[in-house]
Amino acid sequence: MGAQPDEWPWPDAPEPLPAPVVDNHCHLDVGIKGGLRIEVADALDRAAAVGVPRIVQVGCDLEDSRWAVEAAREFDAIVAAVALHPNEAPRLAETGDLDATIAEIDALAADPVVRAVGETGLDYFRTGEEGREAQHHSFRQHIRIAKKHDRALVIHDRDAHADVLAILDDEGVPERTIFHCFSGDAAFAQACVERGAYLSFAGTVTFSNAPELRDALKVTPADRILVETDAPFLTPVPHRGRPNASFLVPFTLRNMAETRGDDLADLCRQVEANTDRAFGGSWPRHQVRGT
Repeated sequence: MGAQPDEWPWPDAPEPLPAPVVDNHCHLDVGIKGGLRIEVADALDRAAAVGVPRIVQVGCDLEDSRWAVEAAREFDAIVAAVALHPNEAPRLAETGDLDATIAEIDALAADPVVRAVGETGLDYFRTGEEGREAQHHSFRQHIRIAKKHDRALVIHDRDAHADVLAILDDEGVPERTIFHCFSGDAAFAQACVERGAYLSFAGTVTFSNAPELRDALKVTPADRILVETDAPFLTPVPHRGRPNASFLVPFTLRNMAETRGDDLADLCRQVEANTDRAFGGSWPRHQVRGT
């Protein structure tokens, strides 16, 4: 899957983590579709070499979700999440294809390589009021699919905190719920944790203009913290502005440990255990080729 890894603009590798963690939200296929030629096995090698030997590959539309399932079938260190991104919902509603496409996501979610339904949720940044009804409908259906198949629910929430919580409360929060790329303040973090959710922090937590996000991290209980890349987006400092990849997780996690005053190795072990609980159990770690 993919080719010519030398064409990917890899930064230098960070110092390896003292204990392994999972990149619980990655879009390997987006880099490939965007013209960044990447071999998935090479991406796994680079990540495993610095202590990130497992990845959750996340779908944002039907094509992406099918790709995620195929990748998880090919690589034991990858599991899949399948869904329609909230910004897909209004587009599909306009063509009359929303419910039929959700039904195909439902069918994909039954595959044993799928550990989560996501990323779903609400996005009021890119979609105006005219698209909110479709987003709400799609989000509710994805919540029901997650419960039906006993999958984790992975939530995309952008500028929609109150409505995300309202729909979750109305539908009933799935047993395992993850706020991907958590973007709220300390008060919103506490509201999510009160509902039993895990909060996943991305490279944004390292940005100098994100003090409220670091405040949220400080008040999040240790057993509710996850780490992600959202690669190829949200690259952590010091490589902000370049494409992101799973092997850059150590920059984010070191910043998180420093922000919280945690021992890095302890935080790694906690995040690893949290991820296994959130995604319904462990799965194999990638072994770097040639070692």
